[in-house]
Amino acid sequence: MSAETAAPTPAGTRGHRAVVTDHGAPLPVAPPTAGPVAILPSPADLHVAAVRDAGGTVSAVGEDTRGIVWLDPRDPDGLARALDTAPSVGWVQLPFAGVDAFAGLIAAHGDRVLFTSAKGAYAEPVAEHALALTLGTLRVLQKRARATSWATEPEGVSLYGRNVLVIGAGGIALEYIRLLAPFDVTVTVVRRSSSPVEGADRTVTTDRLDEVLPDADVVMIAAAMTSGTAKLLGARQFGLMKPSARLVNIARGGLVDTDALVTALREGTIAAAGLDVTDPEPLPDGHPLWDEPGAVITPHQADTPEMVAPLLAERVRANTTAFLRGDGEGFVGVVDPVAGY
Repeated sequence: MSAETAAPTPAGTRGHRAVVTDHGAPLPVAPPTAGPVAILPSPADLHVAAVRDAGGTVSAVGEDTRGIVWLDPRDPDGLARALDTAPSVGWVQLPFAGVDAFAGLIAAHGDRVLFTSAKGAYAEPVAEHALALTLGTLRVLQKRARATSWATEPEGVSLYGRNVLVIGAGGIALEYIRLLAPFDVTVTVVRRSSSPVEGADRTVTTDRLDEVLPDADVVMIAAAMTSGTAKLLGARQFGLMKPSARLVNIARGGLVDTDALVTALREGTIAAAGLDVTDPEPLPDGHPLWDEPGAVITPHQADTPEMVAPLLAERVRANTTAFLRGDGEGFVGVVDPVAGY
């Protein structure tokens, strides 16, 4: 596992670092031609500085623009208009690790435009949150936080020695596995490839998910959201899990069938769920998940703007440096337009 150093932090403190898994990955398109970079939809000083520190030139979007740093994860239409305005763009930096909101653009332009994401950049804060949800659900904090009187019956289990199933093998998964090490857990990773994952006791392919679910005490989802992974966990999968199992999802809400999850929690098919993401999202007021005593929900804040900003700036700096090289070397977080992440 390799890492990049994030923006400087006060003396004596350790800032978050990216967890990079794709150093040296081949580009899916020809190396982009270097040139002016537009930061959109509104330039932020931190990201402007990152481009300039790498030796790049920041300019308004136009005919001469060769690169775009896109900062709004919820406005793919705005990026589409920018690409129409700047037909010579060969590189686009997206702001999040998940790029499902931009899937249509990636499919449409991925044969000539290199898209890079923030995958791995936010791995440490998100994995930290995943561990918090893991420990919280095991210690039934979702129930304790709602209590209005002193409980007389002891409840909760330890993480030590448990079987943890991690779905996904990107930077968040790797960092989560690293954080689990002191607990002497047994880790199984489910991923597209059968290649071993550092820190895991076992690595299996996605088609074997149903086979490994019954042994899991904790199932943590850190997979990309694609057409092939939508509702990856549904009624069948919950039925295979232990009644004592905990589900943690810090990836995308659409990876889980929400109705099936509500039923599984209500009927005791699984014990608890720690969710930083939901489907739909935002989760509407009055949704049954809010009242489900087995669920603890955080509002997609595994990483806050204060955590994200310097990490994205470092990703922008690194990829601007690679962009200016002109030979295709050094890009981080390259999006595969075929795989969709």
